[in-house]
Formats: sequence, C-alpha cells, structure tokens
Amino acid sequence: MIIIIAILVIGYLLIATSSLTKVNKAAIAVFTGTVGWVLYICYGTHFVMSQHPMEYTDFLQGAIPTSTAVKQYVAENIFIKYVGRGAEIVLFLLATMTIVEVLDNNGCFDFFKQLMKTRRSRKLLWTISILTFLVSANLDNLTVTTMMLVVMHEIVPSRRLRMLYGSAIVVAANCGGALTVIGDPTGLLLWNQGAVTATSFSMSMALPCLATWLLPTWWIARQLPERIDSQWTSMPYRGDDTNLRVWQRLVMLFVGIGGLWFIPSFHSITKLSPFLGALCVLAVLWVVNELMNRKLMQADVMIQRRTPRVLQYGVIQLMLFVMGMVLAVGVVRESGIIPWLARQGEFYLQNVWILGAMCAAISSVLDTFATSITFMALHEEAAQNSIYWPVIAYSTCVGGNLLMLGSMSGLALMKMERIHIGWYFRHVGWVVAASWLLGMTLLLLV
Repeated sequence: MIIIIAILVIGYLLIATSSLTKVNKAAIAVFTGTVGWVLYICYGTHFVMSQHPMEYTDFLQGAIPTSTAVKQYVAENIFIKYVGRGAEIVLFLLATMTIVEVLDNNGCFDFFKQLMKTRRSRKLLWTISILTFLVSANLDNLTVTTMMLVVMHEIVPSRRLRMLYGSAIVVAANCGGALTVIGDPTGLLLWNQGAVTATSFSMSMALPCLATWLLPTWWIARQLPERIDSQWTSMPYRGDDTNLRVWQRLVMLFVGIGGLWFIPSFHSITKLSPFLGALCVLAVLWVVNELMNRKLMQADVMIQRRTPRVLQYGVIQLMLFVMGMVLAVGVVRESGIIPWLARQGEFYLQNVWILGAMCAAISSVLDTFATSITFMALHEEAAQNSIYWPVIAYSTCVGGNLLMLGSMSGLALMKMERIHIGWYFRHVGWVVAASWLLGMTLLLLV
C-alpha cells in the first residue's frame, strides 16, 4: 500500500514539475497507472479481502481461494471498471478530435478567420476570445486552444502581442470548456458518473465562468495598442485541395457543431454513454464529408496540413494522460487510502469552499484533471448536482489559468510562444485570481 501511494505522490510531483523536468505528463500518468495496478495485483488477496470480502466470496462460489482466482476477480470485477471510466472519456475525445479534423480539412473554420479580419486590436481580441469561448463549450478545450493559437499565430506578427492574445485564448478556452459537461474532461467525467446533469451543471457554472473569462480579457484589452499590423490571406485560397463551396462548408459546420449540441439530449433519452452520441455525430459528419468530396482529387494532400497534425498530437497526449490518471487514482482508491482520506476530510475539513480554494491552489501547479479526479474520488458519495461538484470543476478550471502550469492549453501556449510564468502572472494571472473570488461569490449566490 505504501509503495502504491509513494508512486502516486512521485507521479504527481513529476506532473507538477513537468515544465522543469521536460518529462511528458502523459508518459508519467500512464507509467503511474500501469505500475500501480501491477503492484496491486501482486498483493491482490490483501486488498480484495480488505475492500471486497463479500463480493469475492460470492465470486468464488465455494471454490478454494487461489492466487489465480484473486487475479481473475481483480481483472474482471475491479480493474475493468476503471478501464471503462477512462475509455468513455478517451473515446469521446477521439470522436471530437476527428470531428475537428474533418471540419478543418474542409475549410469550415475559415469563417472564423473572416470574422477576425480587422486591424483594431481590441476588436480582434474580443472576436478571438468570444469564438474560443463558444467553440470550446462544445469541443475539447485543448483542441480549440491549439486550433485558435495556430490561427492567431498566422495573423499576428508581433510576438509580444501574440503572448497577450494567446493568454486570452487560453483563459477563454478553459472557461468555455468548464461551462458544459462536454467541453472539458472534468465535466465529462462528472457527467459520465452521474454526479451532475448537463443542464444543472451549466446553469451553476454560467455566471462564474463568464466572470472568470470577461474580467481577464478586459484587462488584457487594456494592454493592447489601438491598431495592429495583421496578416491575411483571402478565403478561397487555402494552399491545399479544398474546393468546397461556402454552403457546403456551412452544412458540414452545422452537422459537426450542431450535432455536438444534441449529445446531452441523446444521453438523456437513451441513457447510453455520451461517447456513443459523439461517435454518432462523427459517423453522420463522415458520410456528409464523403458526399461533399466525392469528386475531390488528390485526397492524400489533406493530411499534409499543419493544423490537423498539431491537434492530433496534443489530443492523443491528453487521451493517454486521462487514461493514466483514471487508472492511477483508481488503484489508490481500491487500496483503501482514498476512502480513509475522505473520512479524515469529513472530520477535519467540512467546508466545501475551503476545499475549493485548496483545489484551485493545487491545480495551479498540478494538472487540472489530476487535481479534479482526486478531489472527486474523495467525495464520491456526494449527491447528484450537489454544490460540491461545480465548486471543484470551477476551481480546477481557474487554477489551470493562474500560472498556466496546470492546464495543457496553457502549456501549449508556453511552448508555442516561449512565455515565462512570471510574465504571465504579472499580466494575466493575478487578475484570474481576483476573478476566481468573484466567481466563487457568484457560485455561492446561485
């Protein structure tokens, strides 16, 4: 048990310091999760008899308990449960990533570039920020961040201005993703587990997320010059083999984004996992894509574009990280440590707002998903739509915006524009901290 806990703690430390050690977060999470379960199975009899004695006895059905029987019970009744939880999120991310790639390869996001066509710096900032906020509420926030950063990098030549615009994109993407159950892995996990309903979660998060997005964006706008030298290319030319007409692109955009809006209703009607709804949307979009491009020549050229490769690399890392963290926290929970910590927390720390503050502080240096899944495991018995769930989801979202270290979107910006933590906190981070206090006040009033 001590070894498993030590591995998780070391894994958390390496994740928190990944920007210094240059070790990939996904690699650390996968290693922590897999090694934890290998150690768990080695001492399976002890853990199973302490946590699942009755279930294991029923499983044996009078047979003699053996090492093989314990391993079989763990594999079929314990381990597979956490694989399922992680797979639901991973498959959802895979579906949404593919939807984005199909839409991007067909030029459906070129309309966004046309909306950004201005030399007024503040108008450009608010246009980018609003688009990012709205799209990230429907797609994975890392995917949206990467896509918008690439677009912004092509438009804005000045590195200092790109740092400011990039910071606004990260804040907007994380806040927009936290607004819905499908925009961020934390909300998706809460929804999959039945901890929240889609409508109630969004209603609770609406005002806090808007406050945490609008206040820092307003502050960033104050730091911009009046006008900006931007670079543009005309919409018909994309440098690839996209020949779709405007109405065809609009149809595909409606099918892709509009279909994602239907996923909460799909889940409510069928009670099936949300990833199945995302796969249904992807299947329909794929058919539409084949019909629209049935005369398209040189289809292999589409895979050479830069944006899909960036999206694919980032989201695959996120999928591996999510799976690794679900397995890592799962093995610690099954060892009995998390239930014990939950009982201690109930005795010594019962204030949900203090827990929210702790969550924000920890997620500012540790990954937001790693922080949220840990705090979620501590209070799994909380009622559906309890105030605890939006407090944790909101605090981890804001924590990821404080220093950029806890957010994969923030790390993507740091890597792309070589931003230092000190610069970000002086120009944006402290305003995010102030907006968190405002958002928590609004969450309390709601």
